[in-house]
Amino acid sequence: MSPNLFSLSRSTYCQCAAHRQGGSALVIGIFVITVMFLLAAALINIVEDADSGLTQEVWGTRALAAANSGADAALAQLFPLNAPANATSTCTSVSSSWTPPDVVGFHACSVSLSCTSYAVGAVTQYRINSKAVCESGDTRVSRQVEVEARG
Repeated sequence: MSPNLFSLSRSTYCQCAAHRQGGSALVIGIFVITVMFLLAAALINIVEDADSGLTQEVWGTRALAAANSGADAALAQLFPLNAPANATSTCTSVSSSWTPPDVVGFHACSVSLSCTSYAVGAVTQYRINSKAVCESGDTRVSRQVEVEARG
């Protein structure tokens, strides 16, 4: 230690120590701002991911509703209400696509249908496959429903 350090008065020594620590508040402030920025950036990413997941869920629900409605429409074509009691149902009466009504829930959705028939003993069974695709921008969601019926 230098001899001058011991000869300084206490007030002079305290002023020198305070002078040497003058920039620490600036460093702490920059550190706190950086940490807050990183937390804000992480929160923004979490919110964007949640928003994207919610969009996928909504479009998935719309596609499932459209596929179910398409299967119902195919069943109505296969077994019409006004058909005579002795009428024979065939898959040729089911169209290959169904156009959803122009309402908000089915907006931008398309439905494709297929019907196959097969015999199980003396009973004819029908398998209807309804596939709905709903898309908007970069989001494209598809849902498929399969229904079996006997006639």
